Amino acid sequence: MRKTTEVLRLRAAGMSARQIARSVGVARITVAEYCRRADAAGVSWPLPEGMDDDALDALLFPKVEAGCERPVPDWGHVHKELRSRRHHVTLRLLRLEWREQHPDGWGYSQFCEHYRRWLSTKDVVMRLSYAPGERMFVDFSGDEAIWWDPKTGEAHEADVFVAVLGCSGMLSVEATRGQDLASWVGAHIHAWEAYQGVSEG
Repeated sequence: MRKTTEVLRLRAAGMSARQIARSVGVARITVAEYCRRADAAGVSWPLPEGMDDDALDALLFPKVEAGCERPVPDWGHVHKELRSRRHHVTLRLLRLEWREQHPDGWGYSQFCEHYRRWLSTKDVVMRLSYAPGERMFVDFSGDEAIWWDPKTGEAHEADVFVAVLGCSGMLSVEATRGQDLASWVGAHIHAWEAYQGVSEG
């Protein structure tokens, strides 16, 4: 079963976009795009009688006719995905996923070049510099870790707190039960204990 078909099947089963992305092995942006195209085409699971995987792909991802302009990615969306803390994505990965939908699209080097051109038209972002030890940078990673209760065997999701001491590369990583205030403060304390000191800010 191809990924497009599997995405529609899992959505019909009530799975969330995140769960579908994990199961199929694609990014959530790809899941959302498959669903958007299926909705626009009026297709849902189960597929109409006589429609196989090839017919579904041809309907959702029609090939660009010779002489037509090549499709252009939504650079704003690409940029958002690159900056997202919840995805470990690169331009190479995003381009591969885009080519699944646009087989006649740009190669990797052209994809990167056009993205850089688009980025150069955006507002300049100020870069901030810090002295070593001046800042400890912290956040929840966005990706959950799975842990099992040793008594019941039940699986649970834990949030992952990450701290890094600027210019040192020293990491402090801790699984917490949530992103509540107690978990946030406790993880900070444990990071400072690991660093045997506190930063200025």
